[in-house]
Amino acid sequence: MKAIGYTEHLPIQNSNSLIDIEVPKPTPQGHDLLVKINAVSVNPVDIAVRTNNEKLTSPKVIGWDAVGIVSEIGNDVSLFKVGDRVFYAGSFIRPGSNSEFQLVDERIVGIAPKKLDDAHAAAMPLTSLTAWEALFEQMNINPTDKNANQGKTLLINNGAGGVGSIATQLAHLAGLTVIASASRPETIEWVKEHEADYVVDHHKNFVDQVRELGFHYVDYILDLKGLDQHWNEFAELIVPSGKIVSITGSRQPLDLTILKQKRATFAWEWMYTKSKYQTADMISQHDILNQISQMLDSGIIKSTLTEQLAPINAQNLRKGHALVEANKMIGKVVITND
Repeated sequence: MKAIGYTEHLPIQNSNSLIDIEVPKPTPQGHDLLVKINAVSVNPVDIAVRTNNEKLTSPKVIGWDAVGIVSEIGNDVSLFKVGDRVFYAGSFIRPGSNSEFQLVDERIVGIAPKKLDDAHAAAMPLTSLTAWEALFEQMNINPTDKNANQGKTLLINNGAGGVGSIATQLAHLAGLTVIASASRPETIEWVKEHEADYVVDHHKNFVDQVRELGFHYVDYILDLKGLDQHWNEFAELIVPSGKIVSITGSRQPLDLTILKQKRATFAWEWMYTKSKYQTADMISQHDILNQISQMLDSGIIKSTLTEQLAPINAQNLRKGHALVEANKMIGKVVITND
């Protein structure tokens, strides 16, 4: 089958950074679905993996986000049937979605939204799962109890990116007051369109800006841009017993002792944990994606697609990677076979 991969870590401007290749078509077993891929999206994790300098002994195929049609199923599959249109973000320990067909465990797959085309649906799985798990699992916010969440404040560092764009919508629906960061006129407009109540600039001091808005503390902080620049500001802003969650990592060791007197909680969110470690709650991603699909179909939330390329090949994936690497993306870029 056709796939797009790489054999060496090269700058995306190099034509060999992502190349068209042929690989064996896999066979589903157990809970596997074999999905014929119709659309994929590019996320920052694609760039992080492509440039991580791991030693490669064979071509590596990446890609986390896909929409496609189930073409074959394993013996233990019970959630889907051949012909179902599905969407998912895949696993960190299996070949990615940048291929003609892909194996994926049914327990991390959802039924694709019926009212969205492939491009708009493919923009959503990874960011939706990440935002959902960060807010409703790691922060323990109840998504259906608006009364309990009324008056609670969430600060999102980088509201205009893929995860931020869905996190603002989900938090708003849950009844939270959302302060999202953005720094350019177009990103400020974007986060407001996606239900942010207030906007601050992540190039400036968060403490000063949030307090100018009238909030001395915030109940929750979701970091989607990087902890190094703002860690001390987060520690100052978080309410006693508040929760800070990050998806980005830190170049420097974090001083967690500055959270001690506030008894504040810090946690990482990594969407791939459940599938990598085959956790007992792995099927929760199936349930989350089905809920996201219903919310998209009902118009409660909207797709964050902003850029679309076609067809799925090395040239267009290089273009997609370049867009994400420029660090100016608003929303998501998707490559389709249409």
